[in-house]
Amino acid sequence: MSGRLCSKLLAACTVAGCFPFALIATAALAEGEGVAAADDGLTQNQGLQEVVVTAQRRTENLQKAAVPISVVGATDLAIAGVASPDALTATTTSLTAVPAGGSRMSFFMRGVGNFTNNPLFDSAIAFNYDNVYVGRPGGTAGVFYDLQRVEVLKGPQGTLYGRNATGGAINVLPVKPELDHLGGYLSGSYGNYDAYTFEGAVNVPMGQDAALRISGNLAKHDGYLSDGTQDEDTRAARMQILDDLTPALSIRVAADYAHQGGAGTGSNYFSVASFNPETGAYIPQPTGLARSLGLYDPASQAFRTGVLAFPGGRTLSALQQRIYNDNDFLGANAEINWDTDAGHLTFIPAWRYTKQDNITALGGFPAGTQEHDRQYSFELRFVGNRIDLFDYQLGALSYHESNDGRLVADQQMIATSQKYDQTLESWATFARLTANLTDRTRIVGGMRYTHDDKHMVASSDSLVVACTVTTPPFCPTAPLVPFTWQISDLPSIGFPIPPPGGAIPAFNALGAPSGALLVRPPVAVDRTQKVGKVTWRGALEFDLTRDSLLYASVETGYRAGGIQPVNGYDTYRPEAVTAYTLGSKNRFLDNRLQANLEAFYWKYKDQQLAAIQADANGQQGFIVKNIGQTTMYGVDLDLVGRATHTATLTAQVEYLHTKYDSFVYYVPAVTPFGPSPPPFTTCNISLPANLFVVNCSGMPAYNAPTWTVDLGGEQVVPLGSYDLTFNVTSQYRSGRWTGFDFQPSQYQGGSWQTNAQVSFGPQEGAWLIAGFVRNVENERFVLTNNASAIGNLNTVIFNAPRTYGLRAMVRF
Repeated sequence: MSGRLCSKLLAACTVAGCFPFALIATAALAEGEGVAAADDGLTQNQGLQEVVVTAQRRTENLQKAAVPISVVGATDLAIAGVASPDALTATTTSLTAVPAGGSRMSFFMRGVGNFTNNPLFDSAIAFNYDNVYVGRPGGTAGVFYDLQRVEVLKGPQGTLYGRNATGGAINVLPVKPELDHLGGYLSGSYGNYDAYTFEGAVNVPMGQDAALRISGNLAKHDGYLSDGTQDEDTRAARMQILDDLTPALSIRVAADYAHQGGAGTGSNYFSVASFNPETGAYIPQPTGLARSLGLYDPASQAFRTGVLAFPGGRTLSALQQRIYNDNDFLGANAEINWDTDAGHLTFIPAWRYTKQDNITALGGFPAGTQEHDRQYSFELRFVGNRIDLFDYQLGALSYHESNDGRLVADQQMIATSQKYDQTLESWATFARLTANLTDRTRIVGGMRYTHDDKHMVASSDSLVVACTVTTPPFCPTAPLVPFTWQISDLPSIGFPIPPPGGAIPAFNALGAPSGALLVRPPVAVDRTQKVGKVTWRGALEFDLTRDSLLYASVETGYRAGGIQPVNGYDTYRPEAVTAYTLGSKNRFLDNRLQANLEAFYWKYKDQQLAAIQADANGQQGFIVKNIGQTTMYGVDLDLVGRATHTATLTAQVEYLHTKYDSFVYYVPAVTPFGPSPPPFTTCNISLPANLFVVNCSGMPAYNAPTWTVDLGGEQVVPLGSYDLTFNVTSQYRSGRWTGFDFQPSQYQGGSWQTNAQVSFGPQEGAWLIAGFVRNVENERFVLTNNASAIGNLNTVIFNAPRTYGLRAMVRF
């Protein structure tokens, strides 16, 4: 690279406001002009190791992958105790993963995501297990063991991946069978909360050209909350067979199974608000309950029975229905690789099945899911040999999914049972072309066409207790609806119900009029939604030196719309994003310092948001709406340094600015059950006609801290032929909104979480013993927030408390 061209690039970058990139470019050129050979005499423990990824559907060095990506290797996964997706939050600056009840998981990437309590819509963050897209948010459990690595891609994945994703992708990649190797490992741990894990794998060669790998996992601990909730009880197994049929053709077949039991995720009554009809204002009050108290704790139950709630016009009763998990996950997939004279062909057929049977109470009321989800897919990819200046990839996907089941929610004054049968047929073709203009400069272009065909037949049967008395004490003896999987089953236990669409007087326990009505508003949906969408990517890549890459890209993403059995909102539109990225990846100081920097600017249109909201009749439900437009931008810096041959330091810093440019939704002011109070939110509210217009434009995105800082260090102390190793990681997240309504109690201030481990073992790695502490500070901060208009209760899920224990591993 000539000095004149370098000066022009640096000057242009400085004018564009990317001064940090100019610094990195200067440092890279200071390492030596041109692509000079790096010092190859470094040993493994003198320089930084190479990390191999397949994020761009080809095997390459992480430092050569011109995309924003974080990689968590097997060692880091073990140190952080990653046994489920939510634990990835502590390992990646841009990602927030939160349990959402049952087996469901809620993912946010830089503020993009959903409060996932519903299996009927697609996630903004694609979850891929062993290169297979997992369609439902409830199918992500039971795969975090015997892993090679986890890749977290940031931003839209619209040209290479099996299914589109607007916010990013999580790739979970298991260790594959190895030829000519007989061995394996066993690992176990025990800690407080009676927590124990067992994990192991065995690799068995079958002749010279085939191998079998069997692995399994068992993870269990008592509840972190006083009522036994927020526990874990998971067991899983995986089997893989690899066969090199010929030197050019190989096939790997895999099957896996997991079961999730226990009580499941628990929550806490965090605050409650009372409405003053004279002033039109809400008065929020903390509950005063300790953060360790679950909803079924006697103190929490006593608090609940003192909460006055509407539309029933009386106090709530104690929760009776216990929560549980009884979920099963099965899968089978194959990967066929064939090296031809023209290039490399990969074919991935896959089948997955999820059976959910669970009841949660995260929102302060029992909500149940009984669902069967089936998916199968066929993905074909071809990576062609270079033709003149051009490298290319071609691909196609056929994806089918069907899920049927029932969702129920019993808020005592509003009980809803939804039955649904949904199918999705999706297919896509995609291509990427790279023009190698010089041995250091590349132009990349990609395009994908996706067609999604969704069909849903669904019904929603609700029963509402509506008080007709407008003055205190309202309807203190009105009946409360008991939990049931079907509203039509209530008469069998002596609870009268009106016919669909009708209303009858509600009598109290003594048979006297209570002043309330029982109203049964039905909803039925039989809809089809077909959408075709083109997404594309353009990028410029330039090798400043052999160890320094500079790239710029613009990429579009798309997430399918959907159908839902909700009054007034039975469909929602697809969302789209355009993402601009300027990045640089570098190794300096003879491979002892890694400095990666990314600047990004994302623009969303028709962004989908799923949360507990009011439908067109004023009923509370889990609803997906298109909220408008969002802008987010920031800078992500990733540093890794080998301070000495035994000490490694890491730092990841992300600055993130988010803003809802247009975020407007509507809530009925007059419903069939009478006038409604205004929504409890800090957003602007106006009242034209009989609708509350809620305008949250200008607010920041959810789960989007302005600053995220991850710090880490490892010090190895050699003791003869053994190593004593100290590991510490600490993450800071500045204040962020954790709930849909922007209520004061839904804002979580800045928080720190530190994990530490000390391990001892022989240098060749035959065995290891370790002691660990996670969440050293024992700080219980809010992960997600659920606000219910029934009683204006605000329930939250907290992170895990301080946990500690011992871990041992042996290889054979």
